[in-house]
Amino acid sequence: MPTFISLYKLTDQGIRDIKGAPGRVEDAIKGAEAMGAKVIGFYSVMGEYDYVAIGEFPSDEHATTFAMALGSSGNVRTTTFRAFSKEEFSEMVKKLP
Repeated sequence: MPTFISLYKLTDQGIRDIKGAPGRVEDAIKGAEAMGAKVIGFYSVMGEYDYVAIGEFPSDEHATTFAMALGSSGNVRTTTFRAFSKEEFSEMVKKLP
């Protein structure tokens, strides 16, 4: 399955209800898994972003749908990257003309 790295920033609404954040994180993980995703890791981080998550989704469409669902809750804004393993990267480079 394709791997994705997501960066999350809390919105004003999300930070106002920070005490509810752990429950929302657990609900989000369950929601991702219900979509066929595998959550590899979730981290609360310092700096420009508040959270980082790494997961595998069945497709780009699944990952995008999940990001839209999270964003529509109003608690976080997402930035998601498609990530390629070193093996996938090596295979792509081999295909270069």
